Amino acid sequence: MRIFRSFEEASAIPSPVVTTGIFDGVHIGHKVILHRLKKLAEFYGGESVLITFHPHPRTVIHPDTSGKDLKLISSQEEKIELLRKAGLDNVIIIDFTKEFSQITGEEFVSRYLCDILHARVIVVGRNHHFGNNKEGDYRHLWQWREKYRFEAEEIPMQEVQHETVSSTRIRQALTQGYIQRANAYLDHYYIVIGVPEESERIWSPEMPFLKLPVCENTKLLPPPGLYAVTCAGDAFYSKGMAFLADNTGDDRNIYIHFCSYDKDIPGKRTTLFFHKRLESFSQEASPEVFLRWGISELNDLIF
Repeated sequence: MRIFRSFEEASAIPSPVVTTGIFDGVHIGHKVILHRLKKLAEFYGGESVLITFHPHPRTVIHPDTSGKDLKLISSQEEKIELLRKAGLDNVIIIDFTKEFSQITGEEFVSRYLCDILHARVIVVGRNHHFGNNKEGDYRHLWQWREKYRFEAEEIPMQEVQHETVSSTRIRQALTQGYIQRANAYLDHYYIVIGVPEESERIWSPEMPFLKLPVCENTKLLPPPGLYAVTCAGDAFYSKGMAFLADNTGDDRNIYIHFCSYDKDIPGKRTTLFFHKRLESFSQEASPEVFLRWGISELNDLIF
């Protein structure tokens, strides 16, 4: 997957089949759109393209209200990794500014998607809006398709167990600690990517664990508690248990016990896959709760 930082950089993409959006979490609804992009790109002999924005538009347009404390399912690195796994050909990450937010829906389509990218097909999800004041939608795309010479297609909303899937619904599930429900909506495990470090807060030779700093302040973390995880890096894989002490304050670290501990893990890029919550705790709980289980009990508890 190729990553571009401007429309101009991506102007040579052949017969682009384009969609736009934040795609936070890259959930099951997003994957349906990406799958359709891939099929259309194959049909037209082109490539699939997602135009996404950073930072989140809400933090720019409504910095003092809805964007003030916005938390996202995926960090930028995590989203790129999920998009790559979904088989996307190209992602264009646009710096979202106050000035950019003033662009009308028609200007966005005509100037960027058509004049620069030469989009062959524009695909959007149901209820997707774009442009200043969210004025653009599929109805407008259908009206503009002949004027600007592109095809337009709308993808229906997706449901899981009769519930419409959205990034907002997934954030709510994660905030409440309902990991398995969030995973069902996502159609993959909720992940945290980072680089583990030696922990000075607590250490036990019988049950060693590391801390994983969460660097992006906008990354949404589940509530304080113990979680069953699996941990994967370039050269290791292990079951584990993760402890979250504080998901909102200063200690935005995840403390991890690896069932198969490897001295080479610290300093290596690691992906945590969250499976379920084992126990919930108050904000005051400490990582010493790890030590009340033995290794054999821990393995039985996690999986």
